Amino acid sequence: QVQLVESGGGLVQSGGSLRLSCVVSGSIFSTNTMGWYRQAPGKQRELVAAITSGGTTNYAESVKGRFTISRDNAKNTVYLQMNALKPEDTAVYFCKLTDTYRYTRRDYWGQGTQVTVSS
Repeated sequence: QVQLVESGGGLVQSGGSLRLSCVVSGSIFSTNTMGWYRQAPGKQRELVAAITSGGTTNYAESVKGRFTISRDNAKNTVYLQMNALKPEDTAVYFCKLTDTYRYTRRDYWGQGTQVTVSS
């Protein structure tokens, strides 16, 4: 059974930094994409950043230049370094894994970690 466990959220002042981690356990396909999403109260869940198993990254415009996604395949872990945080970054951050093999695609989500940025 595949499980994703996030950590690293918390309360930080505007301009501060946080580093989120997501550890994946279980058997996954080698072709996969790991991503961070966030959901603020009353808003839809949105993609923040994603990274493929080949290392290609994708970022939401709102976080470009401030957030960096990376992964350590040996540790089955994906990270999100968040710098220059703003109050509008406040949300629950979720880790997502999508893996594919031939015609099979699987999506897994973590339980989420709260990030609160005070002004």
